[in-house]
Parts: sequence; structure tokens; C-alpha cells
Amino acid sequence: MGTAETGAATWKSDLALALLAALLAFAVDAWAGFGQLTDAGGDNDNLLRLVEVRDLLAGQGWFDLHQYRMGLEGGFVMHWSRLVDAPIAAIALAASALTGSRPLGEDVAQVLWPALLLWSALFFTARAARSFGGGAVLPAILIGAAGYYFIGIYDPGALDHHNVQLMLTMASLALLLEAPSRRWAALMSGLCAALTLAVGMETVPYVATIGLCVSLLFVADPGGERAIARDFGLGFAGVAALVFLVTIRPSDWGAAQCDAFSVAQFAVAAIAGIGLAAIASAEPAAGSWRRRLASLAALGVVLGVVVAVLFPQCLSAPYASLDPRLKELWLDHIDEAQSLFTLLVRDPARVAARYATPLVAIVLMARHLRRGGWRRQDSLVAALLAVAFAVGAWQVRGTTFSIAFAVVPLSAWIAKWRARAETSSSLGVALRLAAVWLVSINPVWTGVAAAASVAFEKGKAVADGTTTDQTCEKKATFAPLGAMADTTVLTISNLGAPVLVYSDHRVFAGPYHRNVAGNLLALDAFLGSADNARAIVEAHRVGLVAVCPGNVETLILTRKAPQGFLAGLLRGSVPDWLEPVSGKGSPIELYRVKQAG
Repeated sequence: MGTAETGAATWKSDLALALLAALLAFAVDAWAGFGQLTDAGGDNDNLLRLVEVRDLLAGQGWFDLHQYRMGLEGGFVMHWSRLVDAPIAAIALAASALTGSRPLGEDVAQVLWPALLLWSALFFTARAARSFGGGAVLPAILIGAAGYYFIGIYDPGALDHHNVQLMLTMASLALLLEAPSRRWAALMSGLCAALTLAVGMETVPYVATIGLCVSLLFVADPGGERAIARDFGLGFAGVAALVFLVTIRPSDWGAAQCDAFSVAQFAVAAIAGIGLAAIASAEPAAGSWRRRLASLAALGVVLGVVVAVLFPQCLSAPYASLDPRLKELWLDHIDEAQSLFTLLVRDPARVAARYATPLVAIVLMARHLRRGGWRRQDSLVAALLAVAFAVGAWQVRGTTFSIAFAVVPLSAWIAKWRARAETSSSLGVALRLAAVWLVSINPVWTGVAAAASVAFEKGKAVADGTTTDQTCEKKATFAPLGAMADTTVLTISNLGAPVLVYSDHRVFAGPYHRNVAGNLLALDAFLGSADNARAIVEAHRVGLVAVCPGNVETLILTRKAPQGFLAGLLRGSVPDWLEPVSGKGSPIELYRVKQAG
């Protein structure tokens, strides 16, 4: 069997194994009744993505990213990409046509889209593990599937773009690992790197790391890496140009946005990609390692000057200009934005669930480096793992990527001990293999973290066992609100996206950094006096006030302003311009504004 035939056979087997694991996860979710479709668990992003898809299918323009039902009158422009909306909308449209039901079509899309992404992510994880460790494919599928499943990034209803970005980043890594033996792999790796950047700026550190690795490998080994660097650069620049043309209206081509793909990101990607390809193609620039290094350094200087001169605003911290009140009352309380050091103080049990397997993988890579025999594959995986761990130490959301990258060296570790166990009947080897499996499976550490959390909470107040949706996260909780005539609802930001997806109302607040005016208006209403709230309600034609006493944001705001309007409502002090309309014991307390009729 030739090399091409062998390669095709491994692709088929890896696809089949990944599909089997994805189907198993799908079966578990189906057996549980796809509960995430009616209980989003407080994930506003998944819900608002569904709202965006509905708006697109209802005729909102491709280039129009306004969320008209959130914020002040006229809404605000979201920073998300239509590249994610489009496939979800296509699935929903096709399923609706086949079933004759738009709600059922939406449900199909919410289940099928994450399942397809899980299959793809597992496939590329297996490919990366195959290139890295040979016989590590089965361990990669198993520990990868377990990690992805229990992180929840590919759950039913997971429409947020982070799962797309993880899949594309893993694809870029896997293809780059295969590039020496597959001519087209480097081009496709550049394509995936550009796409994950276009979907969202969260992957900038990983895309930059991949590009830097490609460049340095070219400096070290021009014979083996020259074509790879050229093709990667061409794929990266080409797709960046295509995305720029497809997702940004011509009238906005000159508008730089730091939090979304725009002329700033396109300019950097085009210069970097074309520059890398040109250096790799030009003999004078690629003649010696000093010339290669100097040429790439000059390219780096050009990129730095372009950003510093044309887009200096993008050099500041992501939330540097955020209003201090929003930072204090919103950003500082977002779970995925917490740092490792904050978790160590506030939630030490969670540290094991999020940082253990990446740390084990880093230790393995460090030991391998110390022993010598460092390979091209090691450089790529180690660089991405180290960067992802650093990002995760800054914000816990980065651990999703470090857990994924850790699968590659961990699966190779398992494969090595499996090979030893097959040639040895020693009980010690068998026990070590079992231990290696246990410490490599992320859900094991999740279980340890859960047990530790129970131990830490011993003696403290525990849940009362009620099934009431105290934090207002379930679809059924919003049914009374959805049955009311359309109006503007004054509520906390955590309830913003649920109100939009479960009703036709509009809201001011939502946990999005571009919705500054709407969020501040809601804070002014809830933290100020009842008279101040009434003035805001009348000025903006608010028809309903919705309060969720058990939501953590409600508790934060009432602690901030114990004499404010929101705190007064919780104490039962209802001003005469409001009329209670919710049923007794409802998780959401609803008040109709009398002046609004």
C-alpha cells in the first residue's frame, strides 16, 4: 500500500473513531432529553446567538450586526461574526423546511451544530495526536471526548463561537503537524488560522503563536520548512482577504475595530501572510539563517509600525476604556474572565478542574526537552500549550484551549505506557498505566474538584433542595413574560438575552461590552431611588420591570445600593406607579408600569 493510500486509510479511521465518540456523546445528551435546550444554565452568549440567527432568517441584512432589541432605542452593533450565524441559520432553515416547524428546526440546529463541531474537533485532535505520538489516536479520542464533553463547550444549544474557534485552532495545529508529508496541509492550516481569527479576537494569541512557530521553523530548517512557510502565509493572507470582502460592507472597509475582524486585522494578516510567503520564496532573503532571521525581523517591525501608526487604539488592554461602574459591577464578576490567582482565593476547588491536565502536559514536555531529542512536533505543541496556559492564568476562559492542547502530549504519554504494558506482565507497569490514564482524563480532576468543593463548603449553608429556578435560567420561567404584550423590559443584564430569546420584548441591559449606554441606564435605574427609576421608565417608555431575587447580579446590585430602587422592590417596597403582576412563588417578579397602560 502506497503512502497516499495509507494516509487516506488513516484519515478514514480517524474520522470513524471521532464520529463514534461524537455519537456516544450525542446519545448521552439524547437520553438526558437535551435539557440544555430548555435550561441554558445562564449562558447569555448561546441565547443571543440564537436571537441573531432568528434575525438573519427574518430578513435582517448580512452586514447589519445591530441587536435592535437590546440597549437604548436603535440598539447597538454586536462584535460577533456572521461566519458563525450562517451555518446555524442554514441548518435551521433546512430542518424547518423538512419538518414544517420553525421551532423544531431551531432545536435541530441547536443540537446538530455543536455535534458536528465536536466530531470535527475530535477528528483534528486525533490527527494531531497521530502526527505527534504515532499510536496515540485512541487515547486522544477518549480523553479528548471526555474533556470536551465535561467542559460543555459542545453541549446541545452551544451556539457561541468559542467551540468553532477551538475546532479551527486544533485543525490549524493538526494540519501544520502533517505539513511535511502533505503538500496542501500548510495552505489549509493558514486557512484555518485566518478563519479562527475572523470568528473572534480571543484566538489572537494562538494564531500569533502558530505564525511565529512557522517562521522560526523556517529559519532553523529552510529545506524542510520553506514550502510550508510559503503556503501557510498564502493561505492565511488569502482567506483573510476573502473574509474581509464577504463579512464587511464596503462603506465600513476603512473603519478599524479592535474587538472584531476589520481593516486592522485584515491589514496585519495580509502583510504578515504575504510577507512570510515572499521571504520564503525569494532566494536572497532565504539564503542563510541570518538573512531569514533578519528578513522576518524586518517583517515584524513593519507589522509593529503599521499597528502603532494606523491602529494605536488596539494596543491598549481589551477593556481599558470600559466604564468603571461596569467593570466593578459586571466585568469583575464574569466567571470566565477570572484569573487563576482569583480562583485560588475564591474557588480553589475549581483550579483542579481547569488547570490540572494542562499542567501535567507542560511537565511532560519540560521533561522531554530536558532529555533531548526535541522534534518539530514538540516545538509546535509546546508553544501553543504554554501560551494557552498563560492565557488561562490571565482569564479562565483560556483553559478551554490549554485543556485541548494538553490532550496531544497526554495521549502520547498513555500510548508509551500502553506499549510498555503490552510487552511486560509487571503489575507495576499495569498500575502505572492506570495512573497515567487517570491523571490524563480531565473529568477525573473535575470530580476531585467537586469533592473538594463539598469539603470546603462543609458546615456552610447548603441548597434547600427545591427545584425552583431561583437564578432564572430556564425557558419555562420566562413563559409568563413571553405571554405579555410586547414592550420594553427593565431588568438586569443576566436576564437580557433570555428575555430576547423567550419573548418579543426588548431590554436595555445585556452582558456585552459594546452595550455601554444600555447597561449604564439599567444600573442608574436599579441603583438610584424609586423616583429616579420612574423618570427613566417614563423617558424610555418601559412597560415592565422584571426582577430575579435569586440571581447573583441582583445580589451584587443590592449590596452596592441597599437603599436603591432594586433593593426596595426586594424588601416589598413597591412604588405606586408599579403594579405586581407575577404569580406567587414565581422566580421572576414582574411589575407592570401603570403609566404605560
